[in-house]
Amino acid sequence: MEENTTNTNSKPVLNFIEEIIEQDLKNGKNAARVHTRFPPEPNGYLHIGHAKSICLNFGLAKKYNGKCNLRFDDTNPTKEDVEYVDSIREDVKWLGFNWDGEYFASDYFEQLYEWAVLLIKKGKAYVCDLSQEEMSTYRGTPTKPGTESPYRMRSIEENLDLFLRMKNGEFADGSRVLRAKVDMASPNMHMRDPILYRILHSEHHRTGDKWCIYPMYDYAHGQSDSIEGITHSICTLEFEVHRPLYDWFIRELEIHAPQQIEFARLNISYTLMSKRKLLELVNEKYVSGWDDPRMPTICGIRRRGYTPESLRNFADIIGVAKRDNVIDVALLEHCIREDLNKKAMRVMTVLNPLKVIIDNYPDTTEELDAINNPEDETAGSRKLPFSREIYVERDDFMEEPSKKYFRLSPGNEVRLRYAYFIKCESFVKDANGEITELHCTYDPASRGGNSPDGRKVKGTIHWVSAAHAADVEVRLFDRLFTAHNPEEYPEGGSYKDNLNPDSLKVLQNCKAEPFLKDVPVLSSFQFERLGYFCVDKDSAAGKMVFNRTVSLKDSWAKIEKKND
Repeated sequence: MEENTTNTNSKPVLNFIEEIIEQDLKNGKNAARVHTRFPPEPNGYLHIGHAKSICLNFGLAKKYNGKCNLRFDDTNPTKEDVEYVDSIREDVKWLGFNWDGEYFASDYFEQLYEWAVLLIKKGKAYVCDLSQEEMSTYRGTPTKPGTESPYRMRSIEENLDLFLRMKNGEFADGSRVLRAKVDMASPNMHMRDPILYRILHSEHHRTGDKWCIYPMYDYAHGQSDSIEGITHSICTLEFEVHRPLYDWFIRELEIHAPQQIEFARLNISYTLMSKRKLLELVNEKYVSGWDDPRMPTICGIRRRGYTPESLRNFADIIGVAKRDNVIDVALLEHCIREDLNKKAMRVMTVLNPLKVIIDNYPDTTEELDAINNPEDETAGSRKLPFSREIYVERDDFMEEPSKKYFRLSPGNEVRLRYAYFIKCESFVKDANGEITELHCTYDPASRGGNSPDGRKVKGTIHWVSAAHAADVEVRLFDRLFTAHNPEEYPEGGSYKDNLNPDSLKVLQNCKAEPFLKDVPVLSSFQFERLGYFCVDKDSAAGKMVFNRTVSLKDSWAKIEKKND
């Protein structure tokens, strides 16, 4: 059974992984216990696809009173770094999870080596001298059986000697590998004598130069699961064809057998999920770093203003499927809107300021009551300064208004949020014909935005007192790619051809209400009428920087309403 990935109102009680687990518990398999793991390779920063896996593995452990390990698959020293290890820990904790044990594949290098020796002694592994190109040719094709390596029939004694000498560093990188002796005619290419070990004279971030041979993922993964007593090894769908090899190693070594279960990986529209290509974007300066708010990395999403609750809810809504599909990014945006709508304080900020002088307002300052969050009665209110000179959005004035334009225009009256009715009496232009300020009058009887005589005012706009405004920088982020699938591009092109040239707009000298002069990094707010924004780490005293998390418009909610 698969969970419905498009209707947030219809979800079966159990997904197919939970059905398997519950049947195992009923049958008393693995002593009726559940032990999962999240096993990232520390060769980059985690992205939202990993967030789904994190929520799944840790969530299952929690649901069934089991355990979940964090294990770093650090078997490739040329690509791994402590920086990535630290970032992974931070991301998992930020999502709200704590692991029962922290392990590294490198913890098991000695045991993995001993098991490799055991396979050689059983006649199930051999040292092969074929080059990478030769090995590829010998392996055949999906429709044509492979050819056995000329080194496949080496004696056990010779293989033991060569493997020991590989370990001792006598041979150059790429000169020899250790291969499993399985079946070169298997229709599954992964079973055609796969590589167990390769030679890499490279410093490891944990073991230093102790090892110069390193196990391949397909060899290390299952055995690491077994050592840790994992019961359900949950992988993404591309590892389904690897499962026969996973089981072969376990069977030949006669060790504890975890059950590998595959689910569909997360694919999101307008989003790239390849860690290698994300690294290219970072290295080639298309983005400012791994935590650029346009990136689908967990740290980038966090910096943009997404909350762990919104990501966990997103993972819960999309569910667990057996087939690959693409999730509309609008659903992810819907989840953060739903969460921030309940939590975020409402404030006023003017992105493109136009000065308004209220000619009949006294040259004093008064404080108005502003509601912090109408969705949360406990959020209270705050005092908002109001004065004779204010800023409004330049888009909230039109010299020659269209028929359905209800904001400021000559002779028209609007409501200022929390304040008064004002009417535009005149405006001033500079030598270039650009409007520089408006002159308005206000109705003293309309304080709080209430009509004193029942007259109707259709437009309500936000504002900031000019004398009290904080100058802030606002960064408007949009989708990093313009294509629904960034991986689709004309022949000879690149996924980079789909990069959105307008994915970031930086607005300087925006005007914010004084409350925002000094607020903590990652604090989230709803800028009224504009969207949800988050305080960026680049903020400094007197110069706050805000990232737009998401706009107020919710296309997914409209889709859901239409479906209902």
